[in-house]
Amino acid sequence: MPVSLSVVVPVKDEAENVAPLAREIARALSEEDTPEIIFVDDGSADGTADALAALKTELPQLRVFRHERNAGQSRAIRTGMRAARGEIVATLDGDGQNDPADIPALVAQLRAGNTKLGMVSGVRAKRRDTLSRRLASTLANAFRRAMLGDTATDTGCGIKAIRRDVYLSLPYFDHQHRFLINLVEREGYGVQFLPVNHRPRVHGKSKYTNVQRMLAGLSDLRGVRWLAKRYRGHEQAKEM
Repeated sequence: MPVSLSVVVPVKDEAENVAPLAREIARALSEEDTPEIIFVDDGSADGTADALAALKTELPQLRVFRHERNAGQSRAIRTGMRAARGEIVATLDGDGQNDPADIPALVAQLRAGNTKLGMVSGVRAKRRDTLSRRLASTLANAFRRAMLGDTATDTGCGIKAIRRDVYLSLPYFDHQHRFLINLVEREGYGVQFLPVNHRPRVHGKSKYTNVQRMLAGLSDLRGVRWLAKRYRGHEQAKEM
């Protein structure tokens, strides 16, 4: 049966989170979409892979991919995107802080737009993170907007709906997921935003510290600025 919507969830060492999250996603999706749920286990060292394998009989729409070693969140998202069969793909983080109930609204807004709307990105209305993380994120977003000139206010929000063909047209690099808004706009597509719910983490812990995010972000920012300067704009070709 054709799939019209895919949901991609990258996870690493989230054994306690994957089962309740997968069930929540299944409940949030309309059967009319004939959806599929794709979890990509990015080299977990705990019981994440076993927990996902046990779910496959309970959730027939669930597909599971596994990296033998940790390759990073962006690589896990790309694995899921390349495997997805839906024209629209929703992504969300595997830690349970993104609310699957927000997926239908993001997808509906994307479908309501014209073909030049490439992505609808969530904006966390009330972040349930530590004060230090919120302050670091605010400063990082402001600095990035000044450097890149995009429209993003919350690039760290993992829940998004994007057209699969748009994603596959983007240049790939590790940590790409932090710059999806800028890269989609660079390709000539529009990006819209929607306030979404944000929940406290119940199990596990964050994979990054503020310092790690900052150091990686500065290096990547230089690369994205280079990409922007080497791009002459979106060109529409007509067959003769």
